Amino acid sequence: MLDKDGYRPNVGIILLNGRSEVFWGKRVKQHSWQFPQGGIKYGESPEQAMFRELWEEVGLKHEHVKIVGRTRDWLRYDVPEQWIRRELRGNYRGQKQIWFLLRLIGRDCDVCLRATAHPEFDAWRWHDYWVPLETVIEFKRDVYQQALLELSRFVFKPGRPHHKTQRPRAPQAVEVSAASGAIAAASEPPGEAA
Repeated sequence: MLDKDGYRPNVGIILLNGRSEVFWGKRVKQHSWQFPQGGIKYGESPEQAMFRELWEEVGLKHEHVKIVGRTRDWLRYDVPEQWIRRELRGNYRGQKQIWFLLRLIGRDCDVCLRATAHPEFDAWRWHDYWVPLETVIEFKRDVYQQALLELSRFVFKPGRPHHKTQRPRAPQAVEVSAASGAIAAASEPPGEAA
């Protein structure tokens, strides 16, 4: 389902833990990390799509999270032509997204990357709020920045450093492998974001 301008309606999810770190997922069999996101099906509201995608990609249910905020308007990004499937070329331009900011009220062990038969991620970690701007694939970077900036008002108290150039500390992350369920501490951002 595309709009008249060639954009597919989509939702993006920024999931926070109790330390206001964000969930960062590694796409299956790739060295690409991103926030959970997915298309809005015909007849779904953005909120319904968000909860469906949260279950499909992260294995979390409604009772595991609290909605903190959402973007006011659609945020759009164009997908480079080499990334567009041949059958969509000519009509499809990219994604238009409503972004949701969620707070995990469950536990880390509630995350289940294999909740469905077709997982999107094979590992995940918690990261400093601004780290995704440094590591997400380039064509999504502007939308990530717009979403993180708009939703940061729900995360940071007035007067505290919150702009990406004013990060108060180095990123701290925990990576969990979907295959083993093992938790490993990590202090560097994920590698290549291609």
